[in-house]
Amino acid sequence: MSNIFFGIITLSIVAAACALVYVLIEVRETAKAIKEFLKTTEATLNPTLEELRKSLKSMRNVTDNANIITEDVRTLSLSVREVGKDIMHVSKFVNSAVSSPFFCISGLRAGIKAAIGVILKGVLSKKAKD
Repeated sequence: MSNIFFGIITLSIVAAACALVYVLIEVRETAKAIKEFLKTTEATLNPTLEELRKSLKSMRNVTDNANIITEDVRTLSLSVREVGKDIMHVSKFVNSAVSSPFFCISGLRAGIKAAIGVILKGVLSKKAKD
C-alpha cells in the first residue's frame, strides 16, 4: 500500500512539475509579449511626447506674444487717457480765456466803437441834409 501512495505522490509531483514548466513557458512568452508591447508603446509614445513638447513651446510663445500685445494695448490706453486729460485741460483753459474780462472788455470796446460810428454817421448825414 505504501507503494501505491508512493506512486500517487510521484505521479502528483511529476504532474505538478509539468504544470509548473507549462506555466513558466507561458510566463516567459507573456514577458516577451509585454516587452514587445512596451517597446512598441515607447516607440509610438516618444514622437507624441516630442510633438507635445513642441506644442507646449508654441503655446508658451503664443501666450508670451499675447502678454506683450496686452501690455502694448495697456500702454496705448494710458497714452490715450493722458491725451484726453490734456485736451480737457486745454479746453478748460480756452473756455476760461474766452470768458475772461479781457475779452469782455474787448467786446464792449468794439460795441462802443460801432455805436459811435453809427451815431456819427447819423449826425453827419443829418448835417448834410440841413
